[in-house]
Amino acid sequence: MAVRPVVVLAGGVGAARFLSGLVQVVPPEQLTVIVNTGDDRDFFGLRVCPDLDIITYTLAGRVQRETGWGLAGDTFHCLEALRRLRGDAWFQLGDQDLATHIQRSARLREGASLTEVTREITAAFGLELELLPMTEAEAPTRLLRRDREPSDFEEYLVRDGAPDDVEAVDLSAAAAAAPAPGVLEALAAAEILLICPSNPVVSIGTIRAVQGVEARLRERRDAVAVSPIIGGRPVKGPADRLLRAVGAEVSAQGVAKLYQPIAKAIVIDRVDAGLAPAIEALGLGVRVTETLMKDTRVCRQLADLALKLAKGSE
Repeated sequence: MAVRPVVVLAGGVGAARFLSGLVQVVPPEQLTVIVNTGDDRDFFGLRVCPDLDIITYTLAGRVQRETGWGLAGDTFHCLEALRRLRGDAWFQLGDQDLATHIQRSARLREGASLTEVTREITAAFGLELELLPMTEAEAPTRLLRRDREPSDFEEYLVRDGAPDDVEAVDLSAAAAAAPAPGVLEALAAAEILLICPSNPVVSIGTIRAVQGVEARLRERRDAVAVSPIIGGRPVKGPADRLLRAVGAEVSAQGVAKLYQPIAKAIVIDRVDAGLAPAIEALGLGVRVTETLMKDTRVCRQLADLALKLAKGSE
């Protein structure tokens, strides 16, 4: 695998939108994106990799913009038929989307690695950047919940609607997993290391938990992160509930504390400008800008700022 100078840690809709801006300021062939696979699981006998697919569909210009996941214009006839046959068809898989999961599952059964299959899928969608799964092993994130059985992340998020009942986050499966081929090499060789505005606990946290990754990140301690928390709230998803579950403050400052061991700087939103002195007291550089990625202009400007900050030119 060729060395690519810009390496990004990513997971979820926020990461995909940030990356859509980054590919406007960095040639895609210079990008390696290490992607969370803690949300991966089998549905109806098919291997589904939500974060890999969200990023692929977004960068290919095929994503459903209203939701940030799935394929634009997709239909759900197969899912509707499945619901007549079984009671557990709660995960939304569109008819065109199924093709991705069918092909992935078939190739995995043939003996291809997830890294190889991901490369094939991204190429089929016309992408030139490198998407690397964080591990080839199954590494499900488990959530310990009040008055419920533990659940995996997709059960919690999609089936149950992400209630505020998480008491702890179990990343032991990721901690037992070896990194996928190329992950540690990419982290060692990167000239620039960025952390997307992803969930710090169950997107970036899972990547950090994989064997050898945290040590490599701490050796460098030069990542530039973008906070996914704006004004004490996540833009999308249950980051607030999961930050509380791990004892972190739901704020840009709370995110900065989580990233302090591995980052040199963080980008926060204008509404959180008052937190800049406290974050700087942690030893992190801070830049304040618009971070709500409501259109392509903001995505590009945010990515450009993070890139310049990593280069030391901002």
